[in-house]
Amino acid sequence: MGAAEFDATSRTRYNPAMNVDELEAALLKLDPKERARLAERLLRSLETLSAEENAQIWAEEAERRNADMDRQPDRGRAADEVLRDARSRLS
Repeated sequence: MGAAEFDATSRTRYNPAMNVDELEAALLKLDPKERARLAERLLRSLETLSAEENAQIWAEEAERRNADMDRQPDRGRAADEVLRDARSRLS
């Protein structure tokens, strides 16, 4: 596909100048089967990361989540509540 070609099968326009948020918004317009196929491919692509790359990504994600909790502490849930819900769903 060229700089801003149209994928007629999914009606989604791809533009390499898109930022991640714009790309995400466009991809969320795909039908569920296309999104599932893409998700599978993206997850498989992460399997090739080195242990160091994987550790770095998780450390950055933990920092991001911690910063989110600092900004909006009301959005979190207590661990005991989460574990109780998880146990009830498994039984």
